[in-house]
Amino acid sequence: MEKYQKILAVVDPTTEDQKALKRAIELARKTGASITAFLTIYDFSYEMTTMLSSDEREAMRQSVINDRTQWLQSILSELNTGEISIDCQVIWHNRPFEQIINQVLKHGYDIVIKGTHQHDKLKSVIFTPTDWHILRKCPCPVLLVKEHLWPDNGNVVAALNIGSDEKEHKSLNDKITAEAKQLTKVMNANLHLVNSFPGTPVNIAIEIPEFNASDYNSSMLKHHENAMQEHAKAFNVAKENTHIKEGLPEDVIQSLANKLDAELVILGTVGRTGLSAALIGNTAEHVIDRLNCDVLALKPDGYISPLDVD
Repeated sequence: MEKYQKILAVVDPTTEDQKALKRAIELARKTGASITAFLTIYDFSYEMTTMLSSDEREAMRQSVINDRTQWLQSILSELNTGEISIDCQVIWHNRPFEQIINQVLKHGYDIVIKGTHQHDKLKSVIFTPTDWHILRKCPCPVLLVKEHLWPDNGNVVAALNIGSDEKEHKSLNDKITAEAKQLTKVMNANLHLVNSFPGTPVNIAIEIPEFNASDYNSSMLKHHENAMQEHAKAFNVAKENTHIKEGLPEDVIQSLANKLDAELVILGTVGRTGLSAALIGNTAEHVIDRLNCDVLALKPDGYISPLDVD
């Protein structure tokens, strides 16, 4: 985790309780990292003041920026006792995710930390647009923070896609597990590996009466267990800390995280843009809002953000 030396903590302008800043400071105290507290603000009414000149509108915007900067600095002075280097940056912009990702591309931040919003049960799978965009398009790891504490000797869950022969999946599994190993050292936590596999396709069981669903499931389970043990052995993870279950990834991951009262779930996410992004949320997006703990989302090696025009 020592590689996370430059942290971009996204400030929430709607609340005094800055979960992302608190987590960033907690992390920085253990790693010696520096932090940039980053806030984007925008008020459309200031752009619509046609009676004023462009210079006057700019002066009004700057006045709001100065006010928010003072507000943020007062929060930082309460949270930080001075041992951590924290910069404060406030930018006027109407698309926060663009500015967050641009900061990563421009300054090479190692991780983005952002607080999540709690929803009632009817809205449990709704993210803010900024959350969606950052998850899909940010090239560096994104840590989404909830209310769960990070006590010593807690549990970290690494969600893998074991059993696939695809090179990209294997590479991402290795990356997720390596990140998880580093984090468990920093957090003084226990590492668990989890993998799900699909059950018997219903249409096969119906259309082919002689198909033995029990044998099929047993064979799938054995295949994934063998692949998991090979992977766990390579990373020196004890067998009792590996978990293979039939079911959808979001169900299996949530069940294990709840059972272990996990502090953190680490998973891989692929970037989607265009129509597929609007229609299909990937596993990370399905899982995140169902968990009562932090989530660290990683991109595959070689991922290039669509905002990286260079």
